[in-house]
Amino acid sequence: MERSLTHIALFAALIAVLGLVPRVDLATGVPITAQSLGIMLCGTVLGAKRGALAVLLFLLLVALGLPLLSGGRGGLGVFVGPSAGFLVGFPVAAFVAGWVMQRTTLPPFWAAACGAVIGGIGVLYIFGISGMALVLDKSLSEAALLGLAFLPGDLIKAVLAGLLTLAIARARPGALLSRRDAPAA
Repeated sequence: MERSLTHIALFAALIAVLGLVPRVDLATGVPITAQSLGIMLCGTVLGAKRGALAVLLFLLLVALGLPLLSGGRGGLGVFVGPSAGFLVGFPVAAFVAGWVMQRTTLPPFWAAACGAVIGGIGVLYIFGISGMALVLDKSLSEAALLGLAFLPGDLIKAVLAGLLTLAIARARPGALLSRRDAPAA
């Protein structure tokens, strides 16, 4: 239990640190950041439940006003802006990425890359694009077209999540909690 809390806190901190990477602002008001890589890694390394809890801890700290989002943003206001859908989708994306990682028998790189694409891109885009459509008063198809600007970078992040998860699996197999908690085949 104590070890799980440490992992959850560590990965919440990882997401915050990835917010220090300079963001790229788009006309939509939703920045391109490295934090979605942290969301992917929460799921692929910690597993579904712990990954989602790490993201929820991060979002709680943001809601309390800590400037942990890229560009030093924080507070409740970020949950009503153009990126609100992405923020709401963060824990679901981490959960799905972890669930895929735990359920597949693919080697770690492929399992993590698939989990990152399905959860960290597919699921996250459902929430993010819906949020952009609502806040920016666009149709879903217009918001989806705007969301395409994120796809190349997110595909790179999914590959990085696979590579980093593989590196952890090779260096310390027991540290890959998503595989340790996987159901027996």
